[in-house]
Amino acid sequence: MVIIIFFLLHWYLSLFCQSFFLHRYAAHKMFTMTRNWERFFYMFTYACQGSSYLSPRAYAILHRMHHAYSDTEKDPHSPHHAKNLFDMMWKTKNIYNAYLHEKDKAEPRFLKNVPDWKKMDRVGGSYVSRILWGTLYVAIYFFSITVFELPYTHWAMYFLLPIHFLMGPIHGAIVNWSGHKYGYSNFDNKDKSRNSLILDILMLGELFQNNHHKLPSRPNFAVKWFEFDPTYPVVRILHVFRIIRLQKA
Repeated sequence: MVIIIFFLLHWYLSLFCQSFFLHRYAAHKMFTMTRNWERFFYMFTYACQGSSYLSPRAYAILHRMHHAYSDTEKDPHSPHHAKNLFDMMWKTKNIYNAYLHEKDKAEPRFLKNVPDWKKMDRVGGSYVSRILWGTLYVAIYFFSITVFELPYTHWAMYFLLPIHFLMGPIHGAIVNWSGHKYGYSNFDNKDKSRNSLILDILMLGELFQNNHHKLPSRPNFAVKWFEFDPTYPVVRILHVFRIIRLQKA
């Protein structure tokens, strides 16, 4: 039970940071926050993503490119220009690293108001950090399963560890692959975007890709009455408590 709880906490906290901070804030600026809150969410994202920490700056650049070039050859992560899921992930990794390490220069329109904390990105993206986080995950599994033999644990659960190591990229791969191949469309966006689920509990609203590509500045990714975006109520609560300020439509 401890392992399952740990896995679910890591899955959803990491996913929330990606959806709320990297996607809705860094890439789209759907809301504003003070510098101190921005630094807080930087560190919170690092703590939750751990070994798979993604730079908000590099993420924002890639995601803005994705919208500008959706499902064309210039799209950094379209399943329609990749041999398979792993080929898409590898291509995305290479483009991400090029912008992370500033080996390639992004178009000026993709750089406007992107958050940038180079020291945090250097720490989060370092091999030392990633190895230390990975070691922590292994230790939690080892002591829970092997040393203490806690109830409802089994050696087969060790196979969950690779997901912990690559949690951030795995979330991105699911969204970009499934959200541009499977599901239904509410809008004709001139691309392949789809809504994969109507109650997107699995990916906290990120699989409403068709809705999002039509309304990229809308903080609620659900549009129809039967759709539900679990991240949006949290966004509204943070707005009420003045931690963030939603942009006027």
